[in-house]
Amino acid sequence: VQENQLWKAPSSHGFGPCVHLSNSYTVTQDWGRYLLVQSNGGLNQMRAGICDMVAVAWIMNATLIIPKLDKRSYWHDSSIFSDIFDQEHFIKTLEGDVKIVKELPKELESVPKARKHFTSWSGLTYYEEMAHLYKEYKVINVAKSDSRLSNNYLPIDLQRLRCRAFYYALRFASPIEELGKKLVERMRRRGPYIALHLRYEKDMLAFTGCTYGLTTSEAEELTTIRENTNHWKTKKINSTDQRAGGYCPLTPKEVGIFLQALGYPRNTWIYIAAGEIYGGSKNLEELKHRFPNLVFKETIARPNELESFLNHASQTAALDYIVSIESDVFIPSHSGNMARAVEGHRRFLGHRKTISPDRKGLVALFQQRERGELLEGIEFSQLVIKMHKL
Repeated sequence: VQENQLWKAPSSHGFGPCVHLSNSYTVTQDWGRYLLVQSNGGLNQMRAGICDMVAVAWIMNATLIIPKLDKRSYWHDSSIFSDIFDQEHFIKTLEGDVKIVKELPKELESVPKARKHFTSWSGLTYYEEMAHLYKEYKVINVAKSDSRLSNNYLPIDLQRLRCRAFYYALRFASPIEELGKKLVERMRRRGPYIALHLRYEKDMLAFTGCTYGLTTSEAEELTTIRENTNHWKTKKINSTDQRAGGYCPLTPKEVGIFLQALGYPRNTWIYIAAGEIYGGSKNLEELKHRFPNLVFKETIARPNELESFLNHASQTAALDYIVSIESDVFIPSHSGNMARAVEGHRRFLGHRKTISPDRKGLVALFQQRERGELLEGIEFSQLVIKMHKL
């Protein structure tokens, strides 16, 4: 692959953002109905859920209360909505779609509320039926927001509303936006860069049961975390089968082999969009040996710039999100919420280059390499490049 091909954005084929309203679109009416939402999960799980709840409020003709954010997840982030998002911008941007208020009216705080766990991936008819609850209650309290709305078979105006909410309304708070732009500028001064979402953190490895390349004590620690995390339902996981099936994030070493096989030069700048890498610098050694220009937000931000974000995982994840959106190339080591959100956002902004590793196919090649059946070199690179259609 020629080097310019490694950085070149794919053709949009004439496709672009499409969020304008149809002639039949209507705005929600203020009928005294309120929707209280408890968002759950990490940053991008909450973002997607909030946008779904905007659409649900529109279907149910309800006023949306600014959602409460998850403080009980693995990260125990105490951030409130306005710490992460530009609250006024969110309300203002969607005022032509859904009425949004900061809190429930005082006179309704003590009234009985319908507490609902909406069924996952539900469609229009389901929420039209749920709206009948407003005949008995003025307030519906939604216990979870993630994956509550179907992705398919929805009216086009509803899909466009979700896009307006996600890409226009749900802007990050000014301190996050400002620092994120500074980090992007500092990366750009170095030249073109890859944003690598290296999902090799303790929570992901524990959740997926992926222990390849780890020590016995590290594997035991991850097993203990998984068994002691109540809402993670799968407790017994075969790590070997997980990896062979492509369900494990690539290890830092595997990412290095992958990038080198694609043809990225040794001096490529790589921004690692991640929290604390499990095993620390020890597990980054082989990636750094192949690509020494590795940087984190902690290495390109000044210490005082990050001070207010410490111990707020969702806020630091938002910084990584901004740098990833603006990168020349985005590569996720695992297909989680962040990877999907960034890839979709980059496509919305103009089909920016994203390379999603074929983990199952790559693991098969890595295993051949480990057995000595396939050496790194031209043949290995050709197989990797063909696999990813570069």
